[in-house]
Amino acid sequence: MEIPKFHETFIPILKVLENGETLQSREMYRKVIDKFYTGLSKEQLEQTTKSGDILINNRIAWGKSYLKKGRFIEFPKRGYVRITEKGKKHSASNLTLNEVESSENFLEFYNEEDQKKETTPSRVQNASPQDLIDEGFKAIEIQLKDELLEKLKEMDPFYFEKVILILLKRMGYGDFVETSKTGDGGIDGIINEDKLGLDKIYIQAKRYGENKVREKDIRNFIGAMSGDTQKGVFVTTSNFDKGAVKKANDAHHTIILIDGQKLVDLMHEFNVGVQVKTPYEVKEIDIDFFDGD
Repeated sequence: MEIPKFHETFIPILKVLENGETLQSREMYRKVIDKFYTGLSKEQLEQTTKSGDILINNRIAWGKSYLKKGRFIEFPKRGYVRITEKGKKHSASNLTLNEVESSENFLEFYNEEDQKKETTPSRVQNASPQDLIDEGFKAIEIQLKDELLEKLKEMDPFYFEKVILILLKRMGYGDFVETSKTGDGGIDGIINEDKLGLDKIYIQAKRYGENKVREKDIRNFIGAMSGDTQKGVFVTTSNFDKGAVKKANDAHHTIILIDGQKLVDLMHEFNVGVQVKTPYEVKEIDIDFFDGD
């Protein structure tokens, strides 16, 4: 028996979840292996990826990721997985990679990503090894940002505010001050635009799930800004509705809006809440070495 490709785990995952039970992800991995892959040898079960992950778990995890994007399964809370009604309808079928990637929800997910940033992995025909590496990194980056945004939405609101201030500090701004959690007038923090604190920026951080930031939220934020600054940054894990965007653009203050996708882009760029797991080296011939005397 060979270690399954990630798309070959689709049906095993759905079968393990088809009774509607909510399972912790690692428990789901174990059940999939115990039920469908007992034919794998001890060596195969212990085989790892270059980054050190157990290969069979890695394949199941990618299968889980694709099924989630296609809405065949859902993550009811951090670290847990559950089948959807759509998933139940397909658990008895031979669900292929093409069917998952062609499903309406899967295409919606990547169309949304494509509108925000050109990071959608495209199918590369006659691709060079470098093309495949680039596409692989894009897919991993999208998956990481998706998971990062989910974690931010589940985070304690007060700690979320601190995360935003840490991010701005990492981006090169000066020291920051967290405001009192009562009577702060809608201001969650104040950060210095420069190292000397000559110019201040007020921060508002809203950890929303699906609710959008509205015009009233921006109006209240502007009203809470004192006379010693004309600059503010409003950050949310969701999005801004048209009224909120218009209010920010029309304001006499300079108001920067950062939605959920932009937020995780910045956190990824400045290594906040993420870490480099494994560096990969791609080597090429040293022409100078062979041209030397």
